[in-house]
Amino acid sequence: MSERPFVHLHCHTDYSLLDGACDIKKLMDVVQQQKMPAIAMTDHGNLFGAVEFYNEAAAAGVHPVIGCEVYVSQNGHKVKSDSDRYNHLVLLCETQEGYKNLIQLVSTGYLDGFYYKPRIDKDLLARHSKGLIAMSACLRGDINETIMADRYEDARRLANEYTDLFGKNNFFLEMQDHGLDPDKQVMPQIRRMSAETGIPLVVTNDAHYLAHDDVRAHEILLCIQTGKTMSDPNRMRFTTPEFYVKTRAEMMMRFRSE
Repeated sequence: MSERPFVHLHCHTDYSLLDGACDIKKLMDVVQQQKMPAIAMTDHGNLFGAVEFYNEAAAAGVHPVIGCEVYVSQNGHKVKSDSDRYNHLVLLCETQEGYKNLIQLVSTGYLDGFYYKPRIDKDLLARHSKGLIAMSACLRGDINETIMADRYEDARRLANEYTDLFGKNNFFLEMQDHGLDPDKQVMPQIRRMSAETGIPLVVTNDAHYLAHDDVRAHEILLCIQTGKTMSDPNRMRFTTPEFYVKTRAEMMMRFRSE
């Protein structure tokens, strides 16, 4: 029996500006080498790379999954205040209608909701959710943040809210393990939540660069983004070198007990 393939559904190309370091053409080379049938593009807040991503995937014989890691405002996308917080949410296009809805959401984020980031909100999501699959995202997702604040019941309520918004089996609880202490806190609660609610799980790696050895180049990119130097002890950094396009074997090893 052949192995079931693994597909990366959380990947930041170099269109996640000064944050993602996955050149799209090189990304397709990696996907081909790893014999993955598909790959998702989930850049931060934008769809700038969608056409290039689609064309390069088609040329490589890889199924392209167009998506976006959007910024969801807690106070409403038109509220432009430093007191507003936003959370991450991953959206993937399932249908042509979903692609049109994602374009609408991203465009509205820039035209009406831009305040440091192109923000949307849950009212907009409710109006443009058809044809989209959502995932709970990284540690900046609201479910994960609520778990880390020791408010499990509130986190479960949020998960059910997303299920109602996108439809049963169109919202997934996302599990990531980059060797961070918060990952160890969140993962058991996410597994528990899935068991209690029936909301399906999906395992992802928050890929910001292509290979393990690219970690230093990514650190330099973050320094450019934040106006810092590599010698600055207070510079923004990813504290583990695990944010790359891992192989199926690496993902199976990381989540072998899931």
